[in-house]
Parts: sequence; structure tokens; C-alpha cells
Amino acid sequence: MLLDPFWQGVEQFNQRQFYACHDTLEALWSESAEPHKSFYQGILQVAVGCYHLENHNWRGAVILLGEGVRRLREYQPDYEGVDVTDFVQVSQQLLFYLQQTEPERVAEVAKQLLEISENSPCRLPYILKIDELSHQ
Repeated sequence: MLLDPFWQGVEQFNQRQFYACHDTLEALWSESAEPHKSFYQGILQVAVGCYHLENHNWRGAVILLGEGVRRLREYQPDYEGVDVTDFVQVSQQLLFYLQQTEPERVAEVAKQLLEISENSPCRLPYILKIDELSHQ
């Protein structure tokens, strides 16, 4: 079972408070054992990738998104109440989009994604709880 601070980190992630999410999950990650440890680390890495994107750091965003996606794949389709498949797919789409974008355009891309525009070619990841899916 995942601890309450994990769900706090999820809320922070979903509110796009990526640095706060990093701090919350890093504290859990450092004290955890497997299999939770790698799960926390994967989400942490995606959060830091999104934080780098916010700060127009193309290289940091691409590296951390890739590491997070790679680490989380083994937890699909879901893990401890989290829809991992959706999270991985959306994170992977963002990664592919960034990889096809010139690093000089990262500020423009970040602005599009952070504005939640219907015209955005992709979207930022969002962590869905399994029980939220049954209510949609």
C-alpha cells in the first residue's frame, strides 16, 4: 500500500507543482524498498522532466522524461491504485514531441503545454487513480 505522502505528491503533480512533487516523493523514495522505490523514482523523474520543461531546459526534460518512462513501464497497467499505462503513454507522447522539437523552441512548446490549449499537439501527463476512472 502506498503511503499518504505519495498521494500528496500525486496531487502536487496534477496541480503542476512539479518541484514540490519532487520534494515530497524524494523523501519517500529515499526511505523505500523495492518495488515502491523504483515506482516513486519513475514518477519523480517525470515530475523533474516537466519541471525542466517549465524552465525551458530541453535537454533536462528529454533525459528525465525518458528515464521516468523507462522505469515505469514494468508497473503497467496499474500499480497500487494508479493508472500507470495512461501516465506512461502521455509521458511518452510528450517525450516524442520534445525529441522532434528543436531545442531552441522549448520556450514556445512549454508555453503551449502549460496553457492547456486545445490546439496543443500533446499534453502534460496527469496521474489518474483507478477509482477516478470508474467515475468517468
